[in-house]
Amino acid sequence: MIDKAVDVSAPVHELITNRWSGVSYDPERDVSDDDLRAMAEAARWAPSCFGDEPWRVLFCNRASGQASWQKAFECLAEGNQPWCQHAPVLAIICANTQFSQNDKPNGWCEYDTGAAALSICLQARHLGMMTHQMAGFDPEAARTVFEIPERIKPMAMMTIGYQANEDNIPDQFRERELAPRKRNALGEHFYLGGWGEAL
Repeated sequence: MIDKAVDVSAPVHELITNRWSGVSYDPERDVSDDDLRAMAEAARWAPSCFGDEPWRVLFCNRASGQASWQKAFECLAEGNQPWCQHAPVLAIICANTQFSQNDKPNGWCEYDTGAAALSICLQARHLGMMTHQMAGFDPEAARTVFEIPERIKPMAMMTIGYQANEDNIPDQFRERELAPRKRNALGEHFYLGGWGEAL
């Protein structure tokens, strides 16, 4: 993979500093269902309110299910399809909006599902892959074609796969793929002791 590690202001595990959202996937490298199972296992152990585990993830692996992958691909926004076409896995990340134990609304389902999604990203990175999460898809189309129950909210889609070799990155994505990663200064978003007081 292209080295996208960043300079940090405090020691951080390399799984975190090397995780990033690339757009150039190697179309010749498949992802095994066993590797998807490992990502699901990582997500299974994410924290959740009352231990309710509201996340639901539908993996569509082109190698083992071309038809489901194509249905997921057709749910993507038009602007995402050109770079997603080479991603071997498309995943639909969903949240159960009601607690399983009593069917009452779960106001923390999206927060908890985000934690599970990040766990998938980190496990994928550990396996030498990259992921990219997207809001650019049609949730209702996904609900319809995959018969997702009404209480389940499709929240995002994710690509999973191996990054293309630098020499094989398409010209229209090269600048985006090779650009340095940037984040705002730590103190702009993290405070200590009082709101706005930089950590």
